[in-house]
Amino acid sequence: MATLTLNTTAVPASLANLNMSDVKKPKQQTAVQMRRNKLSKQLWEQVQLATALANGSSFAPIRIRTVKDKLTGERKTVEQPKRVKPWWFTAEDGSICLQVRYGVQVLEIAKGKNAITLSSKDQLVETLNLVKQAAEHGELDKQIAALATKARHSFGK
Repeated sequence: MATLTLNTTAVPASLANLNMSDVKKPKQQTAVQMRRNKLSKQLWEQVQLATALANGSSFAPIRIRTVKDKLTGERKTVEQPKRVKPWWFTAEDGSICLQVRYGVQVLEIAKGKNAITLSSKDQLVETLNLVKQAAEHGELDKQIAALATKARHSFGK
């Protein structure tokens, strides 16, 4: 009976140009990465909302909820539109003010500054994308951690 041996060191020619490594997937994300992902998802929704408003359309992402039927008592899943509130408003001088939020709290971007002032709505999508990139690169980690700590302490009352 012949034995079959596989040569594990040989790499197929089509994959030879790729950078290979031996990495294990982490079993869970760190708290910092989870916070970044949460803010990034919220910023993505704001970008989509701003883009839709600029194009004259509407944006309402779908979320799946489980509800109990009152007549039969059985549970079923239904799709409902998710309400996304804009993070920007028009100031008294006509400028657009963008407040970045983490959950329901306003993120303090710089010391004592909680809003980004824009001259027009045309800059809104570009600014939201810039803030999203900063959040994904970890530039807002300290501000997010401060809000998360504050929220965690409010639950301990």
